[in-house]
Amino acid sequence: MFCSRCGSQIPDGSKFCSSCGAPCAVPQISPDGGCQSGYSGNQGGGCQDGYPGNQGGGCQNGYPDNQGGGCQNGYPGNQQWGSYYGARPLRTDRDLVSYILLSIITCGIYGYWFIYKLAQDVNVACEGDGEETPGLAVYIFLGLITCGMYNFYWMYKIGNRLAQTAYRKYGFQMQENGTTILVWLIFGSLLCGIGYFIGNYILIKNTNAICDAYNQANGFGYMR
Repeated sequence: MFCSRCGSQIPDGSKFCSSCGAPCAVPQISPDGGCQSGYSGNQGGGCQDGYPGNQGGGCQNGYPDNQGGGCQNGYPGNQQWGSYYGARPLRTDRDLVSYILLSIITCGIYGYWFIYKLAQDVNVACEGDGEETPGLAVYIFLGLITCGMYNFYWMYKIGNRLAQTAYRKYGFQMQENGTTILVWLIFGSLLCGIGYFIGNYILIKNTNAICDAYNQANGFGYMR
């Protein structure tokens, strides 16, 4: 072990440093604790960086874990999922009819707000997958210069991201993915435009599902 004041190496179990005379803290390890850096372990939790584990949870970055949840970035885990500091419940009650009606009433303004909030919630629920869904500014700008083609691509990418995150992070499988949405959008014109609304319906339904999974994982339950 090393002295916390002068850094000199001293025999394990020493009460005082032989170099500077500073008192030495004696590490305390609870049953099966296996802690590092001289802090107490708890119920078999293999701690890193010297902070206590809880109920067998292998914490990262030295903060306590909870109920076996693998914490990320040094914040407590909750019910076997890595909850994040400042986590908030996400909406799960979006629906196509309200989206269409409110967009008509507000001359399209609500539609942009809808896209803005949906992108935010998708990024929160899918955090950690290495992707980032572009927000409203990119959606509008690239949509304008591509005559709306980017908007179809934006929905396609979200559809795939939702399907992958549902399986990899939350353990369930979605019936539709980005390809399903894109097919409905492209061939919607052959069905008097109905396909466009079906594509949007699938996107909204799957977003609600992933947001509900996120809420359940973080202990928020079903939110409206």
